[in-house]
Amino acid sequence: MPRSVLRSDTRTSAAVAAPRIPPHAYFVVGSVFHYLGPAFAVLLFVRVDALGVAWLRIAAAAAVFALWRRPWRRWRHLDRPTRRLLIGWAAVLAAMNSVFYLALERLPLGTVAAVEFLPVIVLAAYAARTRRNLLALVCAVAGVYLLTDVRLVAEPLGIAFAAANAVLFAAYIVLGHRVARGQQLSGIDGLALSMLIAAVLALPVGIVDAAPAALDVVALAAGVGVGITSSVIPYVADQLAMARLPRATYALLVCLFPATATVIGVVVLAQVPTAPEIVGVGLVVAGIAVHQDGEPPRRQRART
Repeated sequence: MPRSVLRSDTRTSAAVAAPRIPPHAYFVVGSVFHYLGPAFAVLLFVRVDALGVAWLRIAAAAAVFALWRRPWRRWRHLDRPTRRLLIGWAAVLAAMNSVFYLALERLPLGTVAAVEFLPVIVLAAYAARTRRNLLALVCAVAGVYLLTDVRLVAEPLGIAFAAANAVLFAAYIVLGHRVARGQQLSGIDGLALSMLIAAVLALPVGIVDAAPAALDVVALAAGVGVGITSSVIPYVADQLAMARLPRATYALLVCLFPATATVIGVVVLAQVPTAPEIVGVGLVVAGIAVHQDGEPPRRQRART
């Protein structure tokens, strides 16, 4: 059967199945695994350094995607803009995962998540500029301040890594949304290709730190588990959600991540938040509740 027919059949079956599962359900799955996997990765730090854990995560995910999707078969059928998009997304994935674990070495999971989402809510507020969204942004910024100010003096390097991760995570959403809405291949196949490229890009940075895992069966198995729970399940769920949610809506929902990460940090890592951190998470949730989804009425009328 021709590849074009296969792609058409895949998209048709996906379109038929899509209405049965709401996109918000995919987001919930992704939001849980986005931080459940990294929480387990923190436990790996006693065996493998942060950059090694990051590379094991990327490489394990790339191996799973390679076996599942065989994405290299689609590369030669892509045009140059799509290839550049996938390579750019791969670079973001490689850098984002690396600085994320460098931040987790120094900061609690909930704090890293709070810093991570700040540029994302700016994207959401910019996409739908209203007074309510300005108030939502103020609440969110105040919440992040409370969550990060506690740690800023003690761990400035950790905050710097978390801030770099935040910018890269915003780029992940922007580029990932383009891949999910692309016409040349499915979002999951685009993710698979980008993850393979990311594994190659991150190799020089992480391979030395990851080398001890080659002789440690427990660490190697844990690295594979982290890759599946941190990069396969949540990123696939992201693509399925992004394909049907506007970018501003997805960006807004991402603001739930600090609360999710804080809960997972308590349950898995026993990282009990302080009173200011609890208030900070509350302000983040308040910002989400206040935020108004969609575009201003004037802009909507101009497009009709």
